[in-house]
Amino acid sequence: MLASEIFMRRVRWILLLFLAIYALTGLHQIRPEERAVVQRFGRIVARPGPGLWVGLPWGIDRVERVPITQVQRVTIGFSPDGDPDALANGLLLTGDENLVALEVHVDYAVAEGDAALDQFVLQRSRSEAVIRREAEASLAEWASGQRFDAILLAGSSNLPRWLAPRVQERIAPYGLGVRILNASVASATPPDGVRRDFERVNQAESLNRQREFRAMQERNQRLREAENIRYKLASEALADSENRQRLAIADAETYRQRLDQYQQARQRIPNMLEIIWSEEMTRSIQGYRDRGRFDLLDSHLGPDGLDLIRILPAIKKR
Repeated sequence: MLASEIFMRRVRWILLLFLAIYALTGLHQIRPEERAVVQRFGRIVARPGPGLWVGLPWGIDRVERVPITQVQRVTIGFSPDGDPDALANGLLLTGDENLVALEVHVDYAVAEGDAALDQFVLQRSRSEAVIRREAEASLAEWASGQRFDAILLAGSSNLPRWLAPRVQERIAPYGLGVRILNASVASATPPDGVRRDFERVNQAESLNRQREFRAMQERNQRLREAENIRYKLASEALADSENRQRLAIADAETYRQRLDQYQQARQRIPNMLEIIWSEEMTRSIQGYRDRGRFDLLDSHLGPDGLDLIRILPAIKKR
């Protein structure tokens, strides 16, 4: 009897321990960078944030922890290892009927909001496959509308801006609860058969761009020099104009003063106009003589008339 009681006590303790352990399966620690979705018999009942979550034990509640800040990546296109699952081994048909090898990364994360969180948990198992498929279709769509050389020269900057919103648009009907963050081109190369020829073309294009850059620098330098000359000439012309205006104003003021003097003096001196005329002629003749443009012939008159030999300059002998 004593042995059976001891056995029953042990069984009760084991059952109590099992129940305690089973109850502890309802405890979940949610990390700061996570959100959780609690499903009870398949129906979502809670979305706890960071901290300790106390729910019902395993088998009743199912807690899915979601790292909402984690960025996940899908790589499509070119496969350096020859992955048979890659998009035709990375070779895409371009708009001008050439082939180009592209390797593209697409980054995504869980979208904001409770509805997106629920969708991500429910569609978690197929999210990556859907994103990969739609990204590959979008990549092929973009390449088919581009020229071969445009993809190789400008695809790294043009493709990401187009691809990210396009993939987001294509996955929207699936309700995956994710948002496409960005896309990036890891490599864009021609096929092996034409790679060497393209490299030569690329080198020629680079040389042309360098020459264009140097020509543009020289053009800008000459434009700056021409602008400096224009500014200098305009400044000199403006200064000369202002100087001539001042001289003209001074001459006009002098003329008005002389006119006032003449009008006041002609009543007292009848031949005042002749005196003024004589003064002006004397001043003009003296000015011409000073500049070597005019000379009076009176000093060259002799008893036999005008002596031209004295007027003409002497001829220098070589």
